[in-house]
Amino acid sequence: MRGLRSKRWKPDKRSISCDGARFLFWHVPYAPVGFGIIRDTDEPQTGARSFRFAGSRLQYRIMCADISRRSFVKETLLSSAGMALGMNASRGEQAEPVKPAEAPPPLPKGKIGKLEVSRLVLGGNLLTHYTHSRDLKYVYSLAAKYNTDEKIMETLALAEANGINTVSMHNPPHPISVLRRYRKERGGKIQWIICPTAPPEPDMAKYREHVEELIKDGCEAIYLWGVHADSLVAQGKLDLLAKAVELPKAYGVPSGVGGHSLEVVKACEKEGIKADFYIKTFHHHNYPTAPKPEEIKGPYNEFPGYWCASPEETREFMKTVDKPWIAFKTMAAGAIPPETAFRYAFLHGADFVLAGMFDFEIAEDARLASEAIRRTKTRERQWRANGPSAV
Repeated sequence: MRGLRSKRWKPDKRSISCDGARFLFWHVPYAPVGFGIIRDTDEPQTGARSFRFAGSRLQYRIMCADISRRSFVKETLLSSAGMALGMNASRGEQAEPVKPAEAPPPLPKGKIGKLEVSRLVLGGNLLTHYTHSRDLKYVYSLAAKYNTDEKIMETLALAEANGINTVSMHNPPHPISVLRRYRKERGGKIQWIICPTAPPEPDMAKYREHVEELIKDGCEAIYLWGVHADSLVAQGKLDLLAKAVELPKAYGVPSGVGGHSLEVVKACEKEGIKADFYIKTFHHHNYPTAPKPEEIKGPYNEFPGYWCASPEETREFMKTVDKPWIAFKTMAAGAIPPETAFRYAFLHGADFVLAGMFDFEIAEDARLASEAIRRTKTRERQWRANGPSAV
């Protein structure tokens, strides 16, 4: 397309007479054997004919009068390719058989308790239409229009087909209903790691209700939402945090703690809160819209967009933590390419990466995650959550 805009490739208009009619002919000077597209100047019709041009017998197609640049390009490329193949065949040349693409390496898994989890986990923000798209407000609507219920179920199926066996998200009623439908209507096997949105309060009534609903739905693991954990630690309400961790354990499922602030993990470790795993943000600050040091005012912010305020401190502290670590916001909500984000997270200690993905990103991201793990021969932090196919 870029070449057709240049002076060298600009088509020139000519006219010819053929079969008793006069035609306009757009000749592409440097295309193979002088291919062009022809249009009848009087009564456009369709069909293929041939004529001699520049000493060669050429095929042409009569086009309708409203020919567009798109159709011109399409016809030019297809016909040029066809003539090139025809000339090769006339010389006795045969195309080499196409070799099947190599299968991507299987996505490794690790364990959280008895739960075997793929090292790449499908994130839920794009499925719940929350994109962290800064001030580009239209992106929220775009995600909602694209990720319909049907598209979400297709996305879950693609995840499973590419070795991603777990999805993690919070529990708004409608998205959870789609997860239920996927299991019931499509036979989906993808596991759930869900954080209830109900706030932990002294009586724990609302939080218990959410946990019991998730257990009824067959949720495989539950964790305290990072938004709540950040707030509870900042207020010094570690008793409520501990209750939120213990409640899912009473129903026999792994129970974790999420957080944007590293203080959450520090407090849990210091107080001996028995979380089975952590979900903690982790990304570097080497991207164009990253915050300047003086702009970091809290554990996370939308403007400028960052969700891990202190990546160096995080990776150093996590070396001391023996529990499995699921790193999220590794791409800083899309600001960091996945190949860079995954490599950084796995190299510096994350046991799993939780990544939001549209359906068309899943196969490539699964491949990139597998490659990042394969390349990570030595780590600053030993792998936790080791399973039979851990690396």
